[in-house]
Amino acid sequence: MAERTPRAQTTREAGERKSSWKRQSMLPTPEPRAGMKFRWVRTSALGQADMTNVSRRFREGYVPVKATEFPELHIMTDIDSRFPENIEVGGLLLCAIPAEVAEDRAIGQSLEAQAQMDAVDRNYLRESDPRMPVLAPERSSRTTFGRG
Repeated sequence: MAERTPRAQTTREAGERKSSWKRQSMLPTPEPRAGMKFRWVRTSALGQADMTNVSRRFREGYVPVKATEFPELHIMTDIDSRFPENIEVGGLLLCAIPAEVAEDRAIGQSLEAQAQMDAVDRNYLRESDPRMPVLAPERSSRTTFGRG
């Protein structure tokens, strides 16, 4: 009988195809952490500092991420950076915010947008006349593919 290698010692790696090259993203993505959300905050645009935007994000609860906390990102700090110990790429600063604060922020923005839409609808429907009523705005969309 022929000698056989045990199944536990065989791997499928030999049969796998070599993966193709992929261009790396300009902005590295940090590993997700429990209870934290990440966002890139603009620090400059076209070479002009945008400290108003940075200050606003800091007031919202965002905190710059230290480069020492994410060594796997392999970031070289810019010589002229205003945040030399943090992760900054091309005028964007990596910041973190607690997930609860981010969710509260998203809910607040959603409520604000809904209030704006309600105000637009009220203004539109104000012009309605009982003799020729204006139809309520329809906010649905449908996507179809091919003939069906």
